Amino acid sequence: MAVEIKVPVLGESVVEATVAKWMKGAGEAVAADEAIVELETDKVTLEVPSPVNGVLSDIVASEGATVEVGALLGMVEEGAAATSTPASKPAVNPAANNPAVNNPAASAPEAASPTPASAPASAPAPAPSAAAAVLSPAVRKLVEENNLNPGAISGTGKDGRLTKADVQKAIASGSAKMAAASSAPAPAKAGPRASDAREERVPMSRLRRMIAGRLKEAQNTAAMLTTFNEVDMSAVMALRSEYKDDFEKQHGARLGFMGFFVRAVIRGLQEFPAVNAEIHGDDIIYKNFYNIGVAVGTPQGLVVPVVRDAQDLSLADIEKQVTDYGIRARDGKLTPADMAGGSFTISNGGVYGSLMSTPILNPPQSGILGMHKIQKRPIAIGDKVEVRPMMYLALSYDHRIIDGREAVSFLVRVKDSIEDPRRLLLGV
Repeated sequence: MAVEIKVPVLGESVVEATVAKWMKGAGEAVAADEAIVELETDKVTLEVPSPVNGVLSDIVASEGATVEVGALLGMVEEGAAATSTPASKPAVNPAANNPAVNNPAASAPEAASPTPASAPASAPAPAPSAAAAVLSPAVRKLVEENNLNPGAISGTGKDGRLTKADVQKAIASGSAKMAAASSAPAPAKAGPRASDAREERVPMSRLRRMIAGRLKEAQNTAAMLTTFNEVDMSAVMALRSEYKDDFEKQHGARLGFMGFFVRAVIRGLQEFPAVNAEIHGDDIIYKNFYNIGVAVGTPQGLVVPVVRDAQDLSLADIEKQVTDYGIRARDGKLTPADMAGGSFTISNGGVYGSLMSTPILNPPQSGILGMHKIQKRPIAIGDKVEVRPMMYLALSYDHRIIDGREAVSFLVRVKDSIEDPRRLLLGV
């Protein structure tokens, strides 16, 4: 009996994916729960397992194809034996059904993945409503392919959102296209480029396009500014050195620096709530919870899994979750749910040797803290010069919502908490 392999639910607001790689070819034997195809979304890559033991009898969606949730990927003949010479895997076809990248708004405000969407379109003459700005990938694709202005289309979906029918009606009438034509011209597409035998051209992955788009969106949307400070890591390093062995025996987790910084950040966010807020239309949304995103570099790109309700977690719980996310990110096991709902992000470029940087915001968040390399430097302590392990800290923030006083004070509060970890215990 032939059993269908379909695209699983991909996460909140994610309705389509790209077939990245078939790990089995037609005619090859597969085991139940064995990964046979890898899908790539705007946020993560995920593996789809075989539902039964048998043979992969048919591959419907080739590599490079764009598929929606519930779409048929292939068929497994349950209980069948593998053929002696399995058919080769389908050739990669990057151009097949390769749509424009989704706008970050399609992932809803909770989406944290550092991880990006489409290159910003030119600003339309009429400002679109908040509902119109939240487009599903299918609607976004139609809008971009037809050079439409979504703000000029009346939505009939929930909360006034646009549906495919709304866009198709606008295409037929031509009204939205005329509105878009009156706006600033869209960026020109890349023209022909001479090839060179020493070069290799590969299509950008969906995740990389998402990252690129979200980073550019942050620059185009937010009034981004960065403030710096430096922190003496002596106290935290001494505390860690003294208790790291006992900590690992007691909790089964390595005592790192990220737990201290998460706790210090929460302390600062509680005192300066604007740094944990976001702008939505003409409103400011203050969040009474602290979902801290921890940026993690992977071979596929930057991802930002979220430590949820971190204010309720112990230092050990935070370290365990950060370690787990790091392992799963390395193995490509993160899910879209792991990266949704962040309210503030911490990025540690120090693990790669970065001495100082200006991190870019992760929309719609209003703040991101950059940690850097710990380096011994001569520091004036009172009237003496001492060599201390120092780290530069950088806070990038949206100046539309966070004043300089708040940003600098927040960073000083983080510095104070790290330089005297007893503050984290006493809440002062």
